[in-house]
Amino acid sequence: MSNKDYYSTLGVAKGATDEEIKKAYKQQVKKYHPDLNPDSATAEEKMKEVNEAYEVLSNKEKRARYDQFGADGVNGNYGAGGFGGGFGGNAADFGDIFDMFFGGAGGRSGARQQNMARQGDDLRLDVRVSFEEAAKGTSREVPLTRTESCADCGGSGAKAGTGRVTCAHCGGSGQVSSVQATAFGQFQTVKACPRCGGRGSVVETPCPSCSGSGRVRKQRKIKINIPAGVDNDSRLRMSGEGEGGFNGGPSGDLYIFVTVEPHSYFRRNGDDILCDLPITMVQAALGDEVEVETLDGRVKLTIPEGTQSGTSFRLRGRGFPKLRGYGKGDQNVKVSVTTPRDLTAEQKELLRQFAASTGVEPKGSSNKSGGSKSDKNKSDKNKGKDKPKGFFNKIKDTISGE
Repeated sequence: MSNKDYYSTLGVAKGATDEEIKKAYKQQVKKYHPDLNPDSATAEEKMKEVNEAYEVLSNKEKRARYDQFGADGVNGNYGAGGFGGGFGGNAADFGDIFDMFFGGAGGRSGARQQNMARQGDDLRLDVRVSFEEAAKGTSREVPLTRTESCADCGGSGAKAGTGRVTCAHCGGSGQVSSVQATAFGQFQTVKACPRCGGRGSVVETPCPSCSGSGRVRKQRKIKINIPAGVDNDSRLRMSGEGEGGFNGGPSGDLYIFVTVEPHSYFRRNGDDILCDLPITMVQAALGDEVEVETLDGRVKLTIPEGTQSGTSFRLRGRGFPKLRGYGKGDQNVKVSVTTPRDLTAEQKELLRQFAASTGVEPKGSSNKSGGSKSDKNKSDKNKGKDKPKGFFNKIKDTISGE
């Protein structure tokens, strides 16, 4: 029984899959191919062994007989035809090897593409807008530099009054062929003509405006519309405002990426607007009607009595328009109760009376009777101004300075 080890020749394990065998075979071909080792008799002999091993292991029936009986159990005359005897496996395998050395069909499709109408590239434009512009929408003119078809030659690349002529190198076909002798035999490859670039024609008198390219760089001002409701990283598309097309193809598109600048007072949460509103403890305790800033001007907001710090009030429809829908978001106003400073003696006394009525007796040093000299001065100024009002109203008036 022959001691040939086909698995070892390809460098795979006995339980290797068909895909692993195929991959290993390609690696061995790259390593020992005679074209890559023209002066090596060893490489040619090794290639024969690799070829023989793959012809057996790539065939399920032959592989099964080989696994059971060894090389003597395989019906075939290996090596009789030398390396030129051909590769094992099916036609798809041969195509894979061909692509490995010659890069596939290549030339013909590439040459055709040179004359095809193709769309131009897309462009990106970054735009910054204010918070208010994002909420209400805006339009502006912006400079844009892009490649366009040359107006002087109509994109042909030839000077006005002249034209393109048939390429003498390829005879107008846009393709050139060459014959290569390999171990597989002779192969004809077709590539795009290097002189005309696959177009089949050349320019003898180039257009001075575009130097024969048929395309020029232009800076223009275009008007862009920013719809109401955009947010950071919103992407807007302007069809046909990108780079000019090739061979009469359409222009690409312009994509506008929006950045919204932050606001000093408002914040955004989706389509809603958030803001903070400070109120006094008297307003929180007794209630009040206050004015609140919105993107549409000032509006009135009722603060009910007993409002706690951190309470949020909703102003419906005062937020951002929905960019892809109908209606608007809301404005959420969060109140924070502030503690008064620099109270007069009279104001402090009223607070002490209020604290006593609730059963609370503050222990701070400033709560001792009499107060400071400045407190007494402030109190003296307010003498004679009291009116017969209720206790809470007196607190409200004194804290608010009335």
